[in-house]
Amino acid sequence: MILYERHMADPGHISTFPIIKSAHALMLFDHFIAELQKTGPVSIHPHKTIISMANTHKRVAYITQSGKNFIHVVFPFKERHDDNLCFQRIQEVPGRNIIYHHFRMLHKEDVNDEVRRFMRIAMTDS
Repeated sequence: MILYERHMADPGHISTFPIIKSAHALMLFDHFIAELQKTGPVSIHPHKTIISMANTHKRVAYITQSGKNFIHVVFPFKERHDDNLCFQRIQEVPGRNIIYHHFRMLHKEDVNDEVRRFMRIAMTDS
């Protein structure tokens, strides 16, 4: 059973983790996961301060923040994707072959075709 599919009264439900700040953020999280799962199966891994999503061989995205009206998603890629309108910041990690691409989701509609394309890249980028 994927953790976020449990009933909200369950102490292991994703809404009980401190990173999910509101019902709106939980709705955004559920929508993001539903869209990500259209690209392939993912598992949810809640940690103390982040939630990671992984396919069968790697982490594909991280929820690093949430507020009353947003969730902040980070995609780790091996190369920069500068030509886009969805990432608010691109951060290279010194000494590692990883580049974090930061996406802030405020509405369900923010997961558009461009974001879906990057979801597919995240799922297949090895």
